[in-house]
Amino acid sequence: MSMEFLVATGIGWVSFCGIYLLLRGRSYPVVLGLTLLGYAVNVFIFTMGRLWTAAAPILTDGPDVADPLPQALVLTAIVIGFATTGFVIELALRSHHESGTDHVDGTPVDEGADGDRQ
Repeated sequence: MSMEFLVATGIGWVSFCGIYLLLRGRSYPVVLGLTLLGYAVNVFIFTMGRLWTAAAPILTDGPDVADPLPQALVLTAIVIGFATTGFVIELALRSHHESGTDHVDGTPVDEGADGDRQ
């Protein structure tokens, strides 16, 4: 099994879990789904930049030079992701305070004996 297959499968599973959590009806799983999708995109961008071993980080006379653009994009995306996650959590808390439920569309859901949705 190749490393490319393992990385692609890992990114696929994290994306799948993020989309699954986004489709849930509660606020907290939606926030977790957005975070997981952000992680999957970051890893995807980082792997598309290829990992160079023994390459200079700046231009030199050598043949191989590492590309700093994917690392810069991922670093920026991590900072923006933290800010966005904090903002979405605040919106979810405000929505819960206003509507009295943590359901995404603000309508209460009938719950069974085990706490799952009916």
